[in-house]
Amino acid sequence: MIRDKLIDKGIGDNKQFRWRSHEVSRLEGLSDAVFGFAITLLVVSLEVPRTFAELMQAMRGFGAFALSFTLLFLVWFSQYKFFRRYGLQDNTSVVLNGVLLFVVLFYVYPLKFLFTLLVNIFTGGGGQVRMPDGTTGLMVENGDQVSTLMIIFGAGYIAVFGVFVLLYWHAYRQREALELNELEVFDTRVDIRESALNVSIALLSIAIAFIGRGRFALLSGLTYMLNGILSPIHGTLMGRRRRKLEQQFDAKLGASPAPINQR
Repeated sequence: MIRDKLIDKGIGDNKQFRWRSHEVSRLEGLSDAVFGFAITLLVVSLEVPRTFAELMQAMRGFGAFALSFTLLFLVWFSQYKFFRRYGLQDNTSVVLNGVLLFVVLFYVYPLKFLFTLLVNIFTGGGGQVRMPDGTTGLMVENGDQVSTLMIIFGAGYIAVFGVFVLLYWHAYRQREALELNELEVFDTRVDIRESALNVSIALLSIAIAFIGRGRFALLSGLTYMLNGILSPIHGTLMGRRRRKLEQQFDAKLGASPAPINQR
């Protein structure tokens, strides 16, 4: 199992957050099966090309598959790190993980459809797709459909990161039982804020799509580019605060200060 290999190699362990689980639980085994099935759904519709035109069509589909796979993998890896760090297997964690798996399965096709549309447009396909009978048709017919698509995508985005907000909040509430130190408590709070930030961006996107409908459909999609701006800013600010906290934490442990070079 891939989790076993990652655990053995310490993948995801930054040495600053103690792992409380070094074995793959049955819950994680179920999760791997669900994520694997979701990836299978991404490729189940692909067929071996019989002509060069079909090959080119399949190649366009590969880009959408790669993007969808990457997003699913990031969700899986976030879940992997959560269970390594906290090792929670209580009822709340099981229920929240079940919700996460449900959302992943339910949104596989909307996710693939959205990325297929984007790749098709940016590779010169004009938003057209070849039908089984050999004819071509538009993937979306108007801006209102694009807005609806963004609302559907945003709802799934909120559901995924909303679950992570609740998972990390649950771990934070269990901080005494888990014996989290000050740095680990800080990191847990940062993860809560980071997931909440993603939820906020998706809410903004949905609001734009719902209010503006077809007129602001493009703007609704571009809203997710805020991740590339806000996440680095948030990471930089939290990194500075963490370094200060590390110094205070080391001082409490009686760590000696680094030697100062004299000129």
